[in-house]
Parts: sequence; C-alpha cells; structure tokens
Amino acid sequence: MISLSFLCHSTMKPTCRILSSIRNSAFFGFTPVKIHNGSAKNGNLSKFCLNFEQKSQYHTYPCRVLGFGNVLSDTQKAFSVPNWSFGQSGVISRSFRSRGVSVIDSLGPKGRDFSTSVETRVNENNFERVYVQGGINVKPLVVERIDKDENAVGEEQSRIEVADENVKNAEGLDEAKVLSSERELSDIEKEAWKLLRDSVVMYCGSPVGTMAANDPNDKQPLNYDQVFIRDFVPSALAFLLKGEGEIVRNFLLHTLQLQSWEKTVDCYSPGQGLMPASFKVRTVPLDENKFEEVLDPDFGESAIGRVAPVDSGLWWIILLRAYGKITGDYGLQERVDVQTGLKMILQLCLTDGFDMFPSLLVTDGSCMIDRRMGIHGHPLEIQALFYSALRCSREMLAVNDGSKNLVRAINNRLSALSFHIREYYWVDMKKINEIYRYKTEEYSTEATNKFNIYPEQIPLWLMDWIPEEGGFFIGNLQPAHMDFRFFTLGNLWSIVSSLGTPKQNQAILNLVEAKWDDVVGYMPLKICYPALEYEEWRIITGSDPKNTPWSYHNGGSWPTLLWQFTLACIKMGRTELAEKAVALAEKSLRADRWPEYYDTRTGKFIGKQSRLYQTWTIAGYLTTKMLVENPEKAALLFWEEDYELLEICVCALSKSGRKKCSRGAARSQILI
Repeated sequence: MISLSFLCHSTMKPTCRILSSIRNSAFFGFTPVKIHNGSAKNGNLSKFCLNFEQKSQYHTYPCRVLGFGNVLSDTQKAFSVPNWSFGQSGVISRSFRSRGVSVIDSLGPKGRDFSTSVETRVNENNFERVYVQGGINVKPLVVERIDKDENAVGEEQSRIEVADENVKNAEGLDEAKVLSSERELSDIEKEAWKLLRDSVVMYCGSPVGTMAANDPNDKQPLNYDQVFIRDFVPSALAFLLKGEGEIVRNFLLHTLQLQSWEKTVDCYSPGQGLMPASFKVRTVPLDENKFEEVLDPDFGESAIGRVAPVDSGLWWIILLRAYGKITGDYGLQERVDVQTGLKMILQLCLTDGFDMFPSLLVTDGSCMIDRRMGIHGHPLEIQALFYSALRCSREMLAVNDGSKNLVRAINNRLSALSFHIREYYWVDMKKINEIYRYKTEEYSTEATNKFNIYPEQIPLWLMDWIPEEGGFFIGNLQPAHMDFRFFTLGNLWSIVSSLGTPKQNQAILNLVEAKWDDVVGYMPLKICYPALEYEEWRIITGSDPKNTPWSYHNGGSWPTLLWQFTLACIKMGRTELAEKAVALAEKSLRADRWPEYYDTRTGKFIGKQSRLYQTWTIAGYLTTKMLVENPEKAALLFWEEDYELLEICVCALSKSGRKKCSRGAARSQILI
C-alpha cells in the first residue's frame, strides 16, 4: 500500500512536502527513476523529491509549482473539482480509494483572505464543498468527500459508480494495448519507443510530459529540454494508442494548474485563459541536503520575440477530447476545474473585438511557426485549430444555465467561421481565374471582391503550379491581401476537422499527390510551399538567418507533420498516400538520428540547425504507424461534416438590406 501526505507552507508559492511509505512497490505504477535535465531515466532517486525505501521509512522532500503570483477573476470562482474539499481551516484533502493514497495540502492562514467557495450538489443528501485558497494557483492535490452520516447508502452507490467507471476505463486501455501488440515491432519502432520513453519528464514521481528534444550530445539545449504543449500532442497520442493514459492525464491537469498563474511582460498581463507554451521541471536546493521540484512555465515572456502561444490552449482542448475518446475516461473532462479551464480558454478566444471577420486575429509567430514569417493577421493554421477546438468544446462543455450563452456563441462562431474559410480562403483553378478578373474599389454590400484584392497579387508560380483537379486553402486573408502560400498543417487540419467541404478536402489531397515532389520530396512534409526568397525573404522575415529559403519554417520539411497527414488520408479513404509517405520517412529517420527538420527544396539534407532526437519527430512516426494499423482508432480523432452548422445563420439578413444570404454557396459544394 502506498500512502502520501503533502503539507503546504506558503500561500503565494505553495510548497508540498511528500511523505512516502512504500514496501517493494513502484510509485503510481512507475519504477524509481532519476532526473537529469528534467528527464526520467532508470536509476536511483538521489536527487528526487520522493525517496523510495524497502523498509517503509519516511523521508520528507518538498515539491511545488513555480509561478508569478495569482489573480482571481470572476471566471475563476468556479475553479474546483468533483470530490475536492478546501475547508476553512486551510486543509485540502482527497482520498484515493483505488490506490490507497491520501494527500493533504495545508495552507497558511493568509490564504483564507483570498478564498472563494463553490458548492456542487451531487444529490439531495450527498454533496461536495470546494474552497479555493489564494485564487486558483494552489496545486489541487487532493479530494475528500463530505457525506452526512445518514447517507451511507448514497456513498456506497457513489463508490460503485466510480468502480464501474474505472473498470470501463481499464477495458478501453486494455483494448488499446491489444491493438498495439498484434504484431512484433520492427527495429526502428523499438528504437523509437525507447527514445520516446527516455524523453519522459517526471514531476513528483509522476510522468507529466516529454521534452522537446533529448540529444545526449547537445551541450546547449536552450528550451528544447522543456515540455511544450504543441510538441507533446503526438507523444500523447502515441501513449494513448499504446494504452498508457496516465502521462496524458497528468499533463492535462498540470498544464491546467499553470493556466491560473499571472503572466506579465513589461508590467502587462494577457488574458487569464492563456495556456503556457511550455514548462520545465526545475530542482531547487534547500537546507540540510534537501531539495524541491518546481514547475516553471513559459507563457511567452521568455520566448524569442515575446509572442504569446495562441495555439497552446487550442491544442490542449483537442488533446482533452482525444484522451476521453481513446481511453473512455470522460470523467476528466467533466471535472469542474477542467470545465472552468475550458471556459476560460473559450472566453479568451471568443472575446469581442474590432475585427469584422469570424477568424481569429493573431500576431506573427503565435503558433508552430513561432518566428517572423509574415503570418500575422488571420493565418490558416490558427483558424483550423480554432475550429477544431470549438468542435471539441461543443462536445465536452457541460450545458447548463451558466454555459448556455457560451454554447450559443460557439455554435454561431462555428457556422460563421466554416463559411468564411470555405468561401474566401479556398483557391483552385476556377477561383484563381475569378480573382484574376476581379474589379477593385467596389463599394456595395453585394460586392464580389469583398476584400478589395488586386489581381496583380496572384503570383506567377501559382498559375502554373496548381493542378486541374486540386486546390487548397490559402495561408492568410486580410483586406487587400491574400497569402497564396500552401501551409501544410492548416490544410491538413481543415480536412481532419471538416472545416473544408468533402469536395475541398479531396482536392487538397489531390494537390498533394499531384505535387508530391514539391510537398513531400525526400522527406514528408513541407511546412509551407514555396519558400520566401531574395528580396521577399529579406523584407518579410527581416533577414532571419534561421529561416533562410527552404530551411526551418521557410519551406523546411518537418517529419512530425506525418501523423497529421496520415489522419487526413485515413479520413478521406486515401491511406495509400500515408503508407507511401511513411515508407519514405523510414528510409532516413533512424539513420539521420530523428532530426527536427530537413532543408533544401526536396528535403534531402538534415536541417543546418536541426536538433537531433527530436521527440515529436519520434512520436509522430510511432503515432502514424499505429493509426495506419488501427484506422478505427483514427476515426476517434477526426470529425465528419456537421450539417446543422450550415443551417445556423445569425446575420439577420432581412434587416441588412441585402437580398440573400451567400451561405448557400458553401452548402452547395458539399458532396452528399
């Protein structure tokens, strides 16, 4: 039996001491490991907050989250968890019946000055009470059910329901394990799994993510030894498809806790729903040969260019849905703290502004392309992830009186965004010819050239490049500006989320197949095509020495895009394209030591500044292999066309003076 106690001795920066009693057992199912630069490796725990002994002796080491203060807003007052109790005495406690773990977090008296209370009624006689100390930055470690004596029967029923849920979750994980172990792994897959497990980062005895890169010969890892939200997604899917869901659950909950910290750059703080770009587990020495582990998040205040990671919250929502779909553990997304964190992200994204378009307005470098590349405005990648996150939220958000307005806003935004992208971002031979004949300076509600696009903007390469049967969504759209570059991630997620129509989705894959040498080449897949060159590169990138033509974000080839390409191909019944790309990648990845990206027009050379043993390259390959072998699992990760969204129209056209709604054009493209 394992028993733990966490004692907290600070209100603003809580410290948790851990008392462990273990007799020949592993902590939470993991063997003892040691920490080296935040990663987990087999060995002793001489520098770890948990000291495991075989003779049931107790050792105390603290463990806490490093933040930048806390802010309590109205949207956070409901930040609480089912089965959690923060009593007025400042004690947080939870009893884990299934694992025999008891955890207590004790706060100083000053924390009560910042308390807020939320009560959630389970039934008429059985309830849970939650007190949030010091805002919501206190690490929610434990839950304790408060039951009245006369409700013993209700308590037993609750235990039975929890047990049934655990059985269902276990069955789902067992099924995933069976599917992933039907055949013997190849040597490259065995190596990939070993490398992926070596990159796992541990925090207080539990796995919480994977570092971005784990090259033992890298003497200057910069921030590649951190856990990035976007980078962890393929790792999470690989573990989920393998039947190992604990690391994903821990990751989702720990990043949720970090969401509440105050983020400040030059005395200014962004919105409360912002998720960090990354976090790192740091070891801080204490007196008497003791030490503590802290989670140190980066919300962009340390990033190159100081850009907030807009896509982090969107990826978090997408991963939350994937966790529930694959494991069957829907209880996680139903927790009150998770629901509150979800609402905070949505409220941040759906906040009204000056923009006239339903697409999300962001700065340059706010997504996977995190350097200056001329994507400021309404980049396709952000819109596709935004649409996916909204569809996820539509499924997961608990509908009640407090959320009905948010649900309505989600439905309206989904409808408007899908029409906007399908109608104005799409280009094929027919559309290019239409733009080529555009009239400009139209002043009318019925204008054809709504964004005043000048036909001279159409690049010469595009006219010869786009195939007769293909098409794609352009990279960006703003007044008098269309970015005609092909951005792979945005187009792939438009397929996965059904942001595009079925006809458009097929056309995107037709284009990839027809232009295989340009988009795939020797290593799948180009992050964008074509690269910025010469004077255009100098002006748009600011002469960025890392984003030189056909390198890194400027036309480089990124193997991690392979799993997203596979997901899109499986959805559209084009699995042969994915298999062809996988076979191509397998020729080089292992021999080249799993690079981050490749350079040159055809992706033939390892990137000049590419990190080796890049985790999302490794995880992307493993996820791809499992998706190809188990397409029924892939079906859990994509969306089909939602015809109800096409019926929603809130533009009140009868009052606007326009004759008809142009949304019918979007529906007319759908293949029935």
